[in-house]
Amino acid sequence: MLKVLAVGTSVLILVTAGAGWWFYEHLNGNIHSLSLDGKGGSEKADAFGRTPINILVMGSDGRTSAEDCKLGGGCSQTGVQSGNGNADVEMVLHISADRSNATVMSIPRDTMTRVPACQDPGSGQSTPGYYGQINSALTYGPACQVATVHQLTGIPIDHFVKLDFSGVVKMSDAIGGVSVCVSDNVYDTYSHLKLSKGDHTLKGEAALEFVRSRHGFGDGSDLGRTTTQHLFLSAMMRNFKSAGTLTDPTAVYGLADAATKALTVDDGLGTVKKLISLASDVDKVPTKRMTFTTMQTAPDPNNRDRVVVGPGARTLFSTIADDQSLTTGSGEKSAAASATSSATAEPTASAVPAAQIAVTVENGTAVTGRASQIATALTDQGFSSATTTANAPSPAATTTLTYGSGEKGEAQTAAKALGLSSAHLQQGTGTGLTLVIGSDWPTGTSFPGGSSRPAPADTHAAVSNAHASTADDSKTCAQVSQYRTVSLGGVSMTPAQAYAAARDVPDSAS
Repeated sequence: MLKVLAVGTSVLILVTAGAGWWFYEHLNGNIHSLSLDGKGGSEKADAFGRTPINILVMGSDGRTSAEDCKLGGGCSQTGVQSGNGNADVEMVLHISADRSNATVMSIPRDTMTRVPACQDPGSGQSTPGYYGQINSALTYGPACQVATVHQLTGIPIDHFVKLDFSGVVKMSDAIGGVSVCVSDNVYDTYSHLKLSKGDHTLKGEAALEFVRSRHGFGDGSDLGRTTTQHLFLSAMMRNFKSAGTLTDPTAVYGLADAATKALTVDDGLGTVKKLISLASDVDKVPTKRMTFTTMQTAPDPNNRDRVVVGPGARTLFSTIADDQSLTTGSGEKSAAASATSSATAEPTASAVPAAQIAVTVENGTAVTGRASQIATALTDQGFSSATTTANAPSPAATTTLTYGSGEKGEAQTAAKALGLSSAHLQQGTGTGLTLVIGSDWPTGTSFPGGSSRPAPADTHAAVSNAHASTADDSKTCAQVSQYRTVSLGGVSMTPAQAYAAARDVPDSAS
């Protein structure tokens, strides 16, 4: 009996281990990964050697499978399409170096920007670069989309995750559905989302209809859609963290299998081990410290149906790039950052955001290109693009930063970014900031012996008009559009009116 028990136990261990190995290899085989080729820049480690994580999350509108054609429509004449489609959803996910906070920033698909020269290694399609709608860059491969967002925002992006229509369906089903609330009856005749006022749990196609709906919510544009997507993702994050989701082996298997089948990722995330590590990093961040925002926009003066980067966006970009949190430890939105120090050490940081500060940088050394080098360092930290360079009127032995009346705050922000102490600041008789680089600073972009740190985040400016919310907010409902954004039987009407008129159309969710 003991021999039988021992043999049986050994067989069970071998079978279990074999199943685990098969499962691991099965999941690895599901993953489709591509190289970024360094097109998104690279993150810098903090003083403790910890590195932030920035991931571009993309939702593709490509109908590249029969399943996507069925879900997205539009394939009746073209059939299954090749290529990547457009990135109709673009979100920069930032996880802080200390894993204490995270920010998700949506970039509206209608944003006009400069797409750099790119070539998709898969299809061979290439472009010398052009000015166009930001989501079109995915045509030339995920790395091109990453390069475009990096160029627009200045945020280093070291990873990407791409999801298609069927991927949204699989993920929502794997976690048992996502709970959402709508402020009124809604029928988006374009995405086919039809829901009654109140709370719903969305699975499958209903989940896809919700995240795709741009005519049902807000002002009927892509800006309204980003807000509802944030509500959906917040609910999904709460679901992930809820008791039982990650402790039920069946649920974990279904989720892992669905996720690895649904995603295309960069090769830095191309194994189960790396995806598990990423999930662990996300799990460390409390939902109250996960901030969802939308890039501030302004109307495109050349096309009323498109937008461009708006006021405040550069401050939001800098806050993310500098790994500065948009929430406090309690989860509340933080006030403008400030710091104190002695008069002879670091200057006090002001609440003036870097994006509002332009500096005239003058080269007072015999080293060619010093002014340009420092000016670039400032703009890379989010200072105004109006920053200029020149040669100093005469050689300078000492570096000075001169500011006009009432501009000491701006000077303190610039000094902190460059590692200059208060001894280098002086008030002048003119206006604006003028930095004269002396022979005491012949190399580098941080003053020798100084402590260069990013200009403090003005989080009020960063989240102003950015529709900021945190993932722990479970009480907010998606605001149904009050405008005539949909059409039924050739008649324009509001989504609520369409809901009332379409009695024969079943609701998306029970």
